[in-house]
Order: sequence, then structure tokens, then C-alpha cells
Amino acid sequence: MDAAMFYSVSPDYLTRYGLNQTQEREKSNDGSFGSILNTAMNMINETNDYQNAAESAEIQFALGESESTHELAVAQQKANLALEYTVAVRDKVIEAYKEIMNMTV
Repeated sequence: MDAAMFYSVSPDYLTRYGLNQTQEREKSNDGSFGSILNTAMNMINETNDYQNAAESAEIQFALGESESTHELAVAQQKANLALEYTVAVRDKVIEAYKEIMNMTV
């Protein structure tokens, strides 16, 4: 793997993943329930997109339209990591909910 590729991050990548949009991030990070819900829904939609892309890559590989096992493995790994992250966040939310419900007022 060529380490030089890490130094050539395009501005499109930064814009897409919000790495250079600190003002928008601060504005949307107000901590309200609506903001948290929107973030969670975006994460679920992104996970779904990765799952669909992995399934599409599997179908293309099975049909012989793609011969790149590397692209298939990358798509599957992205989908797997996104799903693991989503499940971990869900587990923490459920844990926090249970803790709140056990509080005495």
C-alpha cells in the first residue's frame, strides 16, 4: 500500500464527509432530541446504503459482471463495519434508556 495516497485527500471527500464544515456541524450539534434523531436516522440510512452496495457487488460478482474480488471484499467490509457501529450505538442508547427508566424522581 502506498502511504502517499493518504496525503492526497480530495476536497470532494472532505466536503462529502463534513470534515471541513465545522460551522454546520456546530449549528446542527445543539443537543436537541430532533438533532440526535436526525443523526441516528442518517446513520441508519448510511448503513442501509452500504448494505445495498455490498449486495449489489455480490450480485455483480456472481453474474460475472465484475471480476474484482478486492472491490467485493471492500464493499462487504464497509457494510459489516457500518452495521457493527450501528448496533453498538443502538446498544448504548438502549442502555441509557434503561438507566433513565431506573432513576428515582
